[in-house]
Amino acid sequence: MRTPIVLAAAALTLAGLTACSSTGSGTTTEATAAGDGKITVAATDTECKVAKSDLAAGTSTFSITNNGSKVTEFYVYATGDRVMGEVENIVPGLTREVVVELPAGVYETACKPGMTGKGIRGPLKVSGEHKPLTGDAKLAEAVASYKRYIKSQSDTLLDKTKEFTEAVKAGDVAKAKELYPVARTYWERIEPVAEVFGDLDPAIDARENDVPDGEEWTGFHRIEKDLWVKKDVGGDGPIADKLMTDVNTIVTKAATVDLSPVQLANGAKGLLDEVATGKITGEEDRYSHTDLWDFDANLQGSKAAVQALRPVLEERDAELVKTLDAKFADAENALAAHRSGDGWKLHTDLSKDDLRALSDAINALAEPISKVASVVAR
Repeated sequence: MRTPIVLAAAALTLAGLTACSSTGSGTTTEATAAGDGKITVAATDTECKVAKSDLAAGTSTFSITNNGSKVTEFYVYATGDRVMGEVENIVPGLTREVVVELPAGVYETACKPGMTGKGIRGPLKVSGEHKPLTGDAKLAEAVASYKRYIKSQSDTLLDKTKEFTEAVKAGDVAKAKELYPVARTYWERIEPVAEVFGDLDPAIDARENDVPDGEEWTGFHRIEKDLWVKKDVGGDGPIADKLMTDVNTIVTKAATVDLSPVQLANGAKGLLDEVATGKITGEEDRYSHTDLWDFDANLQGSKAAVQALRPVLEERDAELVKTLDAKFADAENALAAHRSGDGWKLHTDLSKDDLRALSDAINALAEPISKVASVVAR
């Protein structure tokens, strides 16, 4: 969950909303989808009006407009708050879309004004027969390829998180500082899969202002603050143990989760959104200023998801692939200018012009990335 200072992505054209009446739960019972087949969602600070609460199994596109005063998010949850689709950082006045593949079953939709808490929820019923996208052999191989990538990154995440937490428990501030951005590199690369599992992602990666009142702040950023601000992790042993336990749980779950090809596409876009709203602004690693390690990890994780889908994309939209290749290269080159030894410059060492150039490169990549899910869902 992310609370941005600025949104570096350009605003999308607002979609027309159909008139609808709302129930107390925030869902609608007398509404229709938009004429283009997209399911409109009118979000405010107090309501989440979803145009349809009964869908046919298959792929659906939700078009969410934020008519409120707070930055919001939209989720489609399966049982146990497993995330089937999400879109974050919807600033007031913005419309954003997410493509979701849903087999028959019972789900929930949720808008999260302020991007915290359980959100304004409503029921969503999906019925009928549906041939999964992975029935296509190339899409099935894309998912398998991506899961192999996740496995390789997860294995190293376990190793590096263990090294980091052991340094924290030993009270070795200097070593823990050195290991902090390294461990997070592997976390950021797999985060699209980690976000599927409800509360585990915020337990590992929440920043202080992301935590609802009355809940304990844990995870990487809690320890980051103690390392760089307090300069003492003598009391962080239990936090380190919980972080290691949570990372182990994520890695175990990630090895068995079923992914839809559109989740790969959405994850690739989501990682770029995180760069635009957290890494560029310095909000993500606000105490250590190691945001460029995360920036690079997000970029590489996004590229891995797109590369897994590449055979399908080349077959269905070769020009899009050419554009993606060029824009990924541009973003990588823009970031490479800020290499420092085996790592990266601190965020505080970059000028406004440096940050603007990085932001422009990410925005230019985000636009073609946003088209991938619709191509995959054809």
